[in-house]
Amino acid sequence: MESLLLAPIFAGGFSILFSIILIFYVLKQEKGTTRMQEISEGIKEGAKVYLDTQYKIMSICIILLGILLALVINMETALSFFAGSALSALTGYMGMNLSVRANVRVANAAKEGLKGALKLAVRGGAVTGMFAIGFALLGISLFYLVYKNPLLIVGFGFGACLVSLFARIGGGIYTKVADIGADLVGKVEKGIPEDDPRNPAVIADLVGDNVGDCAGMAADLFETYTVTLIAAMLLGFLFFKDSPAYVVYPLMIGVVGIIACIIGSISVSFRRSIMTSLYISLAITGVVAIVGCYFITKTLVHLNLFYATLVGIFVTIGLFIITEYYTSKKYTSVKEIASASQSGAAINILTGLSKGMESVVAPTIIIAVGIFLSYWFGGVYGIGIATMAMLSLTGMIITLDSYGPITDNAAGITEMAGLPKRMRRVTDALDAVGNTTKAVTKAFAIGSAALASLTLFATYQQETYLPSTAFTIADPVVLIGLFIGALIPFLFSSLCLGTVSRSAFLVVKEVRRQFKEIKGLLEGRAKPEYGNCVKIVTKAGLRGMILPVILAIASPILIGLILGPKALGGLLLGCIITGLFLALQMATGGAAWDNAKKCIEEGKFGGKGSEPHKASVIGDTIGDPMKDTAAPAINPLIKVINTVAIIFIPIILTYTLV
Repeated sequence: MESLLLAPIFAGGFSILFSIILIFYVLKQEKGTTRMQEISEGIKEGAKVYLDTQYKIMSICIILLGILLALVINMETALSFFAGSALSALTGYMGMNLSVRANVRVANAAKEGLKGALKLAVRGGAVTGMFAIGFALLGISLFYLVYKNPLLIVGFGFGACLVSLFARIGGGIYTKVADIGADLVGKVEKGIPEDDPRNPAVIADLVGDNVGDCAGMAADLFETYTVTLIAAMLLGFLFFKDSPAYVVYPLMIGVVGIIACIIGSISVSFRRSIMTSLYISLAITGVVAIVGCYFITKTLVHLNLFYATLVGIFVTIGLFIITEYYTSKKYTSVKEIASASQSGAAINILTGLSKGMESVVAPTIIIAVGIFLSYWFGGVYGIGIATMAMLSLTGMIITLDSYGPITDNAAGITEMAGLPKRMRRVTDALDAVGNTTKAVTKAFAIGSAALASLTLFATYQQETYLPSTAFTIADPVVLIGLFIGALIPFLFSSLCLGTVSRSAFLVVKEVRRQFKEIKGLLEGRAKPEYGNCVKIVTKAGLRGMILPVILAIASPILIGLILGPKALGGLLLGCIITGLFLALQMATGGAAWDNAKKCIEEGKFGGKGSEPHKASVIGDTIGDPMKDTAAPAINPLIKVINTVAIIFIPIILTYTLV
């Protein structure tokens, strides 16, 4: 079996090499006019300052936790924890650095038309995607080659989860504080367009797209990929002790995924529409993954598990279709929210909340059917394999998500640089699709996070040697844990949204001050002080990370030590269930509000500057922090809690008070 490990090691290395080739391709493209480059440099500098500061704070936390793991658990877990943290951070940093360089090049490519700009934006996004799966597969394969025991690699997943938690919370707060401040004063009060250079918060807003969506999603799906892979390997290790092929099998699915994602990313070319082009490439990725999974399943394990991989792929397709239905301007939900805006902000908000709650139903049914079928084909191990098959598409999913901030920034640069309308039409078209891709990739991230957490819970149950019947609501200890676990996503979301609310007010005050005190600013004769808003949102993002991270790490340890492993099991289940529902509701509802606003801006129901448009901006302002701050951060929350439980279960079993 050791010789088989060479395949995932080689595939991970090749994925990283492919990313480096794409970097050189993107950087070879022209950067455009001096003004375009100045704007791009401002975005790049703001993103770098924020991420550097975030990583310094995060590093302190990682070092302290690593020392604790070495002292309390073992050195092997601590080393894998440091490696998982470092590779996750590196993935986000590399992806974001390329994103803030690709934006101006995509804007410049728009002068040649849609085809070239689309190709460049996708390849820029693919850098992040291929780095993520390459580093994850390479790191886990090497640690397994050395340790021979996946239990010692759980620290790698914990490190990845922790970095993702920091990235999602901090980046999400940053991007939405800037966005809300820019929109409330610029669009609602002053009636100026989005990305208008007169708006003092516009640079902070463009920076936020990168630190939130690019670095944040990269870290999010990196850790989902790693914890799913490790959990599937653990289940193979625990259930099939005499068959190491079941431990290696998830790694080989990762190999197939890398091949599929490379083929998918280079197959992107314009066909009929931008969304159609991207979906065709995603479909190509899925077909290659299915064919590859068939052959490796037939070679290594029982063929029934191939059907579990099919379940995972079809769950992904189902989540994409449902999310697009609820968030695309083509369909009923968004049109209903846009139409409701004619009655004012209150009706817009009520309609958006209703659609967000409704949007939870179908994905939950699909996930439930996926769990049933994958269990039918392979038991608990089959659920892990189905989730791993979903995540074999991770490279392409991150590509589609990172495409979003690149095209959003490109649209902003063309607006701020005063480029010709034909170029703005190209970047606007790319940006409009980016909103949908970000929505569907968030749904994928949430669904895969829930399934990954269930796989982790199965591992937790095996590690505690407790039967499934031990987790019954007839036991008050389990019931207490269930209630506390169900509460955590709500408290966590409250902390995130509260920080956005308080900090956005400071940005609003600063933008108002500049419009009032800087003479000629609104008329375009003076330049805003962009740096002031960047400083405000940077502080907000960094301060807002601390309490939610402490909540995620401390709650499973405290409940486990005070009430025991059964209460902790209840906490894990409660957190997974409410976390899934809350994240889906906020992510889909928020995206629907956003696209309802864009629907009106296209000239429907009154157009830009009308009363319905102002009402839709209010709805979008509420939905934005829900979909871009709280909802995405719930993904790493539930996985951090599960990985902490698995790592610390030996201590909990030894020292629990109950």
